Amino acid sequence: MRRVLDALAVLIAAVVIFPIYWMVLAAIKPAGEIQSLHQRPWTLSPSLDAFRRVLAVNDFGRYLLNSLIVALVVVLISGLIAFLAAVALTRFHFRFRTTILVVFLIAQMVPVEALTIPLFFLVRDLGALNTLGSLMLVHTAFTLPFAIWMLRGFVAAVPDELDEAAQLDGASRLTVLWRILFPLIAPGLAATSVFSFIHAWNDFLFARTFIISATDRQTLPMALLVFFKPDENDWGAIMAASTLMTVPVLIFFLLVRRRLVSGLGGAVKD
Repeated sequence: MRRVLDALAVLIAAVVIFPIYWMVLAAIKPAGEIQSLHQRPWTLSPSLDAFRRVLAVNDFGRYLLNSLIVALVVVLISGLIAFLAAVALTRFHFRFRTTILVVFLIAQMVPVEALTIPLFFLVRDLGALNTLGSLMLVHTAFTLPFAIWMLRGFVAAVPDELDEAAQLDGASRLTVLWRILFPLIAPGLAATSVFSFIHAWNDFLFARTFIISATDRQTLPMALLVFFKPDENDWGAIMAASTLMTVPVLIFFLLVRRRLVSGLGGAVKD
């Protein structure tokens, strides 16, 4: 039985990794091999020309910096708000608490495309078009329901007796919040931060909608449009740009993976 499960895990991992492998392979293939009708899962003459074309794009560094700023700000703001909201919804009893949770759940079911036009008019009325702040605001709003729902489970797993014991020892509510609850739900914060980072980093729809004319405010996914041409798409550069876009996500995941895989076991000591 164990071998069957191991084989199934390997199969699932191969299915997940294969698109990434094919993306990297297409990025290092010469143009002739990419357009060939007889594709092979390897290349005999790898080339970095596609990466050179991507890095030669004007303002590529600016696009990268804008994406990093938006993603990191969304991670910090959504994580802080979700943490405080999860504590309030778990530790305090008040009217309409269940209603608020249901509203958060319903908010995740609304298609993003259905809200794009209303959000455009809202951002326009706020005078925030062509600003990175509009992207930060929208991504924070979309990631909060999921983050609150996830962190609520982590907060609920921390015994109430731990808060009461700390308060009996003279700790204030703020001390309990930041010195006890915050470290214990670090795995949940890591998981939600990865989700928030990926959501903001990979966004194309809102960046295309809200950043209309200010080229110095465009994000990295917008750089892909340079290689989509009317006559022929530069698939090598598109795959190379996509490969470069995955690197910051992997780095961010590696930075938080220790918190991500750690659980509450052993965190609460006698």
